[in-house]
Amino acid sequence: MSAPILRLAGSALVALFLWLAPVVAAADVTFETEPLQIIGTRGKVHKFTVELAVDNDQRSQGLMNRRHMPRDRGMLFDFGVTRQVMMWMKNTYLPLDMLFIAKDGKIETIRENAVPLSEAIIDSRVPVAFVLELNGGTVNRLGIAPGDIVDSRRISGF
Repeated sequence: MSAPILRLAGSALVALFLWLAPVVAAADVTFETEPLQIIGTRGKVHKFTVELAVDNDQRSQGLMNRRHMPRDRGMLFDFGVTRQVMMWMKNTYLPLDMLFIAKDGKIETIRENAVPLSEAIIDSRVPVAFVLELNGGTVNRLGIAPGDIVDSRRISGF
């Protein structure tokens, strides 16, 4: 093979690697699960199984590139500290309800039906320790509201 063809082939391989590297890295991210419940102000309890996003790789990956999530599932982001949180929907195909949760488990703010694939910033508006992502429409369907309590091993030790 001539040198220009080898350079072109080498460039194509490098481009392919750079394009596929994030996909391969994302596939290596795994999530543990735990039960979680949301207790409404009138005592109604809603049970879920959530994946835990507790380290930087897991929080960066989140629910990106997923096309389906069962109704009783979600993802709990634990930031390890209480702070204002900024989320987005880049590479996320599912509409999501985001519940911004204080260290004590109280839902502070909610963003319903976040737009898939949007890079718009979704702001907690107040310092929080956790974010719970559920399928879009879940908050409305179940009547979840700020002031409700989220309870799990990670949040309260249940």
